[in-house]
Order: sequence, then C-alpha cells, then structure tokens
Amino acid sequence: MKHVALYCRVSLSNGTQTTENQRIRLVDYATKNNLTYDIYEEEESTRKTRPVKQALMERLRNHEYDAVIVYRLDRWARSSTELILGAKELLDKGIGFISVSDNLDFNSATGKLHFAILSAFAEFERELIRERTIEGLRRAKMQGKRPGRPKGKKDTVKRRKSGYILREARKRQKTDTVNGVIHSIEHYI
Repeated sequence: MKHVALYCRVSLSNGTQTTENQRIRLVDYATKNNLTYDIYEEEESTRKTRPVKQALMERLRNHEYDAVIVYRLDRWARSSTELILGAKELLDKGIGFISVSDNLDFNSATGKLHFAILSAFAEFERELIRERTIEGLRRAKMQGKRPGRPKGKKDTVKRRKSGYILREARKRQKTDTVNGVIHSIEHYI
C-alpha cells in the first residue's frame, strides 16, 4: 500500500477561504485508490513563504512518501516555472505527482506527455522574457541610458578607509594571537 501526502492550499487566510473542499476531494481520491495518507494544509502563506509546503518538500526529499496529491496544479505552484521545477525534482527522485481535478498523474504515459508540454511552454515563456529583456536593454543603450541601478550618495562620496584597515588588522592580530603568534598592530597595517 502506498503512503502519500495530500497537499491543500488557500490563497487568502482571512477566514473566507478554507481547504475543506480540497481536503474532501483528496481524501476521497486516496480512499478510492487504497492509499494511506497524511494531510498538509497551507492556510497562511505569502507569495514567497509557504512553510507547510517547505516542510512537505523536506519529507518528500527524504522519501517518506511515494507521491504528493494536490487538488489542482495551481494549489501546488503559483507559476508555471515553479510548477515545472517542483514537479521535475519530485519525478527525478521517483516520487509521484498527481493533480485530482486536472486528472493528471505525471507518472503515467499521458501525464509524462502533459508534463513535457508544460515544460516546453515554460521554456518558451522564459525565452520570451529573456528576449524582451535583451531588447529593452538594447533600446535603453541606444537612447543613451545606462543599465543598472541609479547612482546614489554611496557611489559619489569617497569612503573612509582608515577604519576598515584598522578593523582588518585587528581581526588578523586576534586570529594570530589565538594561534599563539603575537605581533604589534603595526605589523598588520
């Protein structure tokens, strides 16, 4: 019997959205397919941090589960690139990835085809972004603009070096003293 992880996520944690509908469908899927499961519910997440997903990924990397099952692909990832990279990592490790609503099992032949198509579109999207960036930089250069962040005060004001040199000298002196070598500070300056 396979042991799987069921992952649910909501976009807003203001109390209006819950993972209940996702959980019901995922538990039903696991029960129908005779799978043992653990449920992971992400109710408070931001664009950059999803602590429950990160904890699940660590357990998946340790091969504690045979597969991860999600309600829809957008519940696992917020972009096609994130989806492709995450799914590829799991598939390379022999861990299954199933999306119930999308009727995708990336371990089956059809699922592998869908994954290849998704990967191609993600690569195409990355190339388009790259080409637009290069064109934008070329246009800016033709207009006489310099790429990068604008110069600020730190770029125009000469910095003091004396404090830096003395700090570095003291660091080296301290390291040598710990190792039993004693010199005056002037030795390091």
